[in-house]
Amino acid sequence: MANFFNKLIDKLLGEPQINWDELEADLIAADVGAARVLPMLDELRERDEQDACEIVDYIKERLATAFPKKVTPIPTPRDGKPCVILLVGVNGAGKTTTCAKLAHYLQQKGERVLLAAADTFRAAAVEQLERWAEQLHIPLFKGQPNQDPASVCYEAHTRALREGMHYLICDTAGRLHTRHNLMEELTKIRRSLSKQDPAAPHSCYLVVDATTGSNALMQAREFHKATPLDGLIITKLDGSGKGGVAVAIQDELKISPVFMGTGERADDLHPFDPQSYIDTLL
Repeated sequence: MANFFNKLIDKLLGEPQINWDELEADLIAADVGAARVLPMLDELRERDEQDACEIVDYIKERLATAFPKKVTPIPTPRDGKPCVILLVGVNGAGKTTTCAKLAHYLQQKGERVLLAAADTFRAAAVEQLERWAEQLHIPLFKGQPNQDPASVCYEAHTRALREGMHYLICDTAGRLHTRHNLMEELTKIRRSLSKQDPAAPHSCYLVVDATTGSNALMQAREFHKATPLDGLIITKLDGSGKGGVAVAIQDELKISPVFMGTGERADDLHPFDPQSYIDTLL
């Protein structure tokens, strides 16, 4: 969807008449979702709008209104206990990097953050998070190789409580949403975290790669069944042709984006803002 509207307006300006079927196909190909695309185009057809700029402005406005006007990105710690955030998602979505970026974001606000390397199935994930933690000077808890991820999260939570941390961010294994046993593991992690704090985890965020396209909607459906999702973190918006899937997820599942990643640097994670999101897509 990067430069999508620029390309769209060039196409519309080059045609004597608006080809509504082609415009519909273009929008759906950008993974905005038929549930939003069809009503938008029906209204434009009824108005017989032929001005390319007006059409694009209208689409941009309607996309922005898909999301809540205000989203609270991170819950606040209460009762002296750390706020526990669980990050889930499939392999390659950028989840481990997002854990580090989120910890850095909170650290910049003066919060005490502990990272938990609970992706014990992939040694490279633990090493990757360890490098980020060293670079950003963020404490990290890591278990033994192939240790049960639920026990890693439990022990990390114990340390976070003992050391008075404000936040605990748990990186889970990147798992295929079609694998039932791996989804069951998420349930086990939630149970282990709730033993020391019945409210934990306080937030569970799905990390999705914007370039994944409509498959990200399927991931959201399946993860939401396995563990209630509180928000969405969209990564790789800096070079995506598929960023519109956040609209489709919002429309169908009412799961709002809370952060968006726009690059590889530690600072390239920003609280979600609808207008900024649309601007980024452009």
